Amino acid sequence: MDQQPLPQHPQHLLLKPAQAVGIIGYGAYVPRYRLPASEVARIWTGGEGGTPIKEKSVPGVDEDVITMSIEASRNALKRAGIPAAALRAVWVGSESHPYAVKPTSTIVAEAIGVSPNTQAADWEFACKAGTEAVVAAMGLVGSKMAEYALAIGMDTAQGRPGDALEYTAGAGGAAFVIGPAEQSLAIIQAAYSYVTDTPDFWRRAYQKYPEHGQRFTGEPAYFEHITQSARTLMEANGTTPADYKYAVFHQPNTKFPQRVAGMLGFTKEQIAPGLLVPVIGNTYAGAALIGLTAILDIAEPGDRLLVSSFGSGAGSDTFDLLVTEAILERRDRATKTQEYITRRTVIDYATYARMRGKLVMK
Repeated sequence: MDQQPLPQHPQHLLLKPAQAVGIIGYGAYVPRYRLPASEVARIWTGGEGGTPIKEKSVPGVDEDVITMSIEASRNALKRAGIPAAALRAVWVGSESHPYAVKPTSTIVAEAIGVSPNTQAADWEFACKAGTEAVVAAMGLVGSKMAEYALAIGMDTAQGRPGDALEYTAGAGGAAFVIGPAEQSLAIIQAAYSYVTDTPDFWRRAYQKYPEHGQRFTGEPAYFEHITQSARTLMEANGTTPADYKYAVFHQPNTKFPQRVAGMLGFTKEQIAPGLLVPVIGNTYAGAALIGLTAILDIAEPGDRLLVSSFGSGAGSDTFDLLVTEAILERRDRATKTQEYITRRTVIDYATYARMRGKLVMK
């Protein structure tokens, strides 16, 4: 039998589960330590030239993707108001998992009290590993295989000493409990994913630091994928930027999300509440998701939100969310994102180098 081509009308490309789902709880975590960009410039350029951000978050010597995921998950469960044992999946998206062979997800599941009756897995897709986990959770809950699933996007600071990434590579992320729409504080009305094989950024096995594809980083990587993803979703939904109260775009630096917002027709006011990169840096797999938590901390019932992630390699997931009345009572149950950002301890480059293992002694 001849294979028939798939329908290409935008509505057929949307990811919409059979059962409507949404976010019933969310939580963020940002380490308290901050490395000013001026301190990086002092070491590598003698303090000359501009800096791309103000400062970035740095994990303490006892923090990694596992510990930060546990903290964010506990915040998400507080807001969800469900027992941890009700979760049937714990999925952690990251590009800095502590172990090459041993899952992050099982440790997180054990620590928050989900084990042993759960599905657990680690996800990878560079900076969109977290939203990839959210899409999977939508499918699990939307198919009624599970009532609740936990999706996490979390990363630690990475960057070769002296490289441009060292200025912006921060740490932190977010966790989301996905459940039935009727219990949600924000209903996920639709999602869309756009991916291609684009060699803009990578790290081979045994390589300590990632590498840039240089000219591919902006175009055709970041801007191509986010604009295609966001435009396709809006076309399929029959919406325009004016229909959304807030929007969040992946934040590798300060300029890219502002530029892509303008390309798509969003205003600075729409993206400002979720633009956290100037003060905590690029949190990789958590970048778009932690921006969403900052917006949920201030959003009102009826607000419509657009969220677009980006992962090098490359791809973009875009979500259309509708905030419900439940947000008013649940968001005060746990620490808010801005509180983590305000809580800060400034460190110098030497302390940063020690904490992040930049100094190797044999």
